[in-house]
Amino acid sequence: MTVVEDPAASGPASTSELVATGDAPARETRANPLARVLPAVAVLLVLAATWELYKYLGRAWDDEVPGIGWGFPVDTDDTTMPHLWSIVQALSEPVQTAGVTKALWRQLLDAAIFTGREALLGLVIGASVGILLAFLFEVVPVLGKAFVPWILVSQTIPFVATAPMVVIWGGRRGWPAWISVSMISAYLVFFPVVVNVRRGLAAADEGRLELMRSYAATRTTTLSRLKVPVALPYLFTGLRLGATAAVVGAIVGELPSGQREGVGRLLLTFTSFYDLEPERLFAAVVAAAVLGLVFVGAIVLLERLVLGPRTKEHP
Repeated sequence: MTVVEDPAASGPASTSELVATGDAPARETRANPLARVLPAVAVLLVLAATWELYKYLGRAWDDEVPGIGWGFPVDTDDTTMPHLWSIVQALSEPVQTAGVTKALWRQLLDAAIFTGREALLGLVIGASVGILLAFLFEVVPVLGKAFVPWILVSQTIPFVATAPMVVIWGGRRGWPAWISVSMISAYLVFFPVVVNVRRGLAAADEGRLELMRSYAATRTTTLSRLKVPVALPYLFTGLRLGATAAVVGAIVGELPSGQREGVGRLLLTFTSFYDLEPERLFAAVVAAAVLGLVFVGAIVLLERLVLGPRTKEHP
């Protein structure tokens, strides 16, 4: 005997159950926070030990056999590889930039906040454009077929070359330099977002799409009740990639902008005095890396608030 399911019995409300039971994988159990921190600390300790060991071996061999080296591709003197404790000590030393004297850590903090604002605006603009384009391509597939190849081509253009153009165009239109920097940042953000969201919208199970059609669900209902929930994890994957790109775009965009603030400006300034104070440049590089980690961490936290603990089959 064949049993026919009554659509009225389950009702269209079961769409959420379809997404929850079919497309959402089983949740992982919550891990001990200490278990998450210890691996990161262990990696940092290993990297620090490797840095100091490499410096010691190269320096010891060079002192023993001057001018020969031991096949080390990098000289390990205090200019090319300062001790880690020298970099930490330099953070408390006063530094004068743009006519203002502050401790190096304060200079780096102020610069990171300034660059972070530019990157945040670029992330918001780039993500918004990426999401809108992905939905537009989903609703009008012919536009996706027409424009996606050009979007791919746009990412092959070296943005280091286009950044000065954007700054010049923005200056002629009276934009503040930081807006031009945010536009450069947004240019790098929109691509991973549009690609991942478009992939997520296309990831809905074909059987559930067929069931939605059998319920005579409209395209809007199918999109909002089935495709969007499936695409959310993909969206956050794109945002994580876009977060790092936003910081990189903001830092590189600051170099030709002529601004007197930001991590990019500090990197350019400390490069000029690298032979005298190499620790400052290394400290600025670390500050740029930490800023990127803060952005990615914020996206991961937002992801956990929206989706809960990461799933085993998370994209």
